[in-house]
Amino acid sequence: MRKVLISAAIAAALAPGMALATDGYFAHGYGMKSIGMGGVGIALPQDALAPATNPAGLTMVGDRVDFGAAIFRPVRGSNIQGNMFGADASYDGNDSSNFVIPEFGYSKTIDPRLTVGVAVYGNGGMNTDYKQSPFTRFGGASPAGVDLMQLFIAPTAAYKLSDSNSVGASLNFAYQRFAAKGLQPFQPASWSPNDVTNNGHDSSTGWGVRIGWTGQVSPTVTLGATYQSKTKMGKLDKYKGLFANEGEFDIPENYGIGIALKTTPKLTLAADVEQINYSKIAAVGNPVDCLFQGMCMLGANNGPGFGWRDVTAFKLGASYQYRNDLVLRAGFNALRQPIPASQTFFNILAPGVVEQHLTLGATWTLSNNAELTLAYMHAFKKEVNGSGSIPPGFPPGYGGGEANLNMYQDSFGIAYGIKM
Repeated sequence: MRKVLISAAIAAALAPGMALATDGYFAHGYGMKSIGMGGVGIALPQDALAPATNPAGLTMVGDRVDFGAAIFRPVRGSNIQGNMFGADASYDGNDSSNFVIPEFGYSKTIDPRLTVGVAVYGNGGMNTDYKQSPFTRFGGASPAGVDLMQLFIAPTAAYKLSDSNSVGASLNFAYQRFAAKGLQPFQPASWSPNDVTNNGHDSSTGWGVRIGWTGQVSPTVTLGATYQSKTKMGKLDKYKGLFANEGEFDIPENYGIGIALKTTPKLTLAADVEQINYSKIAAVGNPVDCLFQGMCMLGANNGPGFGWRDVTAFKLGASYQYRNDLVLRAGFNALRQPIPASQTFFNILAPGVVEQHLTLGATWTLSNNAELTLAYMHAFKKEVNGSGSIPPGFPPGYGGGEANLNMYQDSFGIAYGIKM
């Protein structure tokens, strides 16, 4: 157990350097086996990271430890067109471009019905780093960007109601860090101008719960369902003039259903549908329109946010037992990106617009009950062109024109698992 706790602490210590943005700003999957299959896992638990998707799945993975890391490379940028202040140009948000994303999971069978464990994973985040600020012509200073990281530590218990049905629950302890720089043009529109930008990193903690169910309805079909509550986070006081409700930045609720089909002894197909309710979090979902109309202020109660809408992610994956010691995987993940065309100007800071992900993966069985898993993900380039995105005129206007966003991503991960 001491080694388990040390491994979890190492994963948590590495996490502040990570950044994610796939299904909005949530990861498309958790655990390298799931990542290689498009993120499926609600009805197909494969390792000790299962609680990150569905805690009930822990009863199906046995006694094991899994740990790994991925190199994640998001390529994000923006351009401004038709602006009367001379801001027209293309802007590269990749001054920080490569991130390490750690993961850790532990599972232990207590008796034939009860399994406990813990998962440590990055639930979400976003990062932009513009060496040349898109906001210079509006009074901003270079560099500009934001850095958001969210880490979950999820102690979990799962219980077999019968040989074919399990339920589970995780208590999710969350930690987040945030920093912003170069946002001086937005200070006059804040109720607390000194708490908008260039205040270094701030952090907060909070907690929520995730519950789940899995049921094997036939020898070849397994179903699953999961729900994660909104995670209530402490306020980011250094940025109480930026985020609504004086620095509030909670983590949205999400839920989903899944199915796994063992079509042949060697081939398993799986599909998940996941809903993420970004619009229910004021700092994320509230539109910025009232700010540009001079009718509200940043940081105020129920104040403006990034204007993100809810997303529904569809995930498909396949796993094939190519040899006794080799499993091959592939998957696809698709959604409608969360940023409306009218909200692109503020989202130059958070262009989480990718929609389609292709994944590949493989697991080799090694000696002494060990496994080596690889996973690759490519999110295809997506562009979102603004429509009425930059308010015309002088403050609270920004000279009109359009802000256009673009992003694509790649990641490559490796994990080592030990069956105990």
